[in-house]
Amino acid sequence: MTTQQIADQYYEMAQQNKWMEIQDTLYSQDIVNKEPEHAIAMGIPTLTKGLAAVKAKGEARRAMIETLHSQECSAPVVGGKYFSVSMGRDITFKGKPRMKLEEIAVFEVQDDKIISEQFFY
Repeated sequence: MTTQQIADQYYEMAQQNKWMEIQDTLYSQDIVNKEPEHAIAMGIPTLTKGLAAVKAKGEARRAMIETLHSQECSAPVVGGKYFSVSMGRDITFKGKPRMKLEEIAVFEVQDDKIISEQFFY
């Protein structure tokens, strides 16, 4: 598959809130996840390697959510073996006030799988 085809599948599944299915079908077993340095203050590791670890991180993050009011994902922009999307969430974390989060995600594709993801927020 081309990077565009992977990006289109990502977008289609994101529109249906199929985040775990995205990981199961599009991610490499050796995925590398990168978060910005300031994520450490929120208890989020800046580097996570391997699909099992990325999934566990996501599960821990979801456990912190009280209410997900809405979320959105833009259509992907593709360049070479990379694609990016902008994402937004209207969310209430447990014990926190409701907030809006915005981020840019950049993905790298190799051998028909997403091998890295990096988030900017």
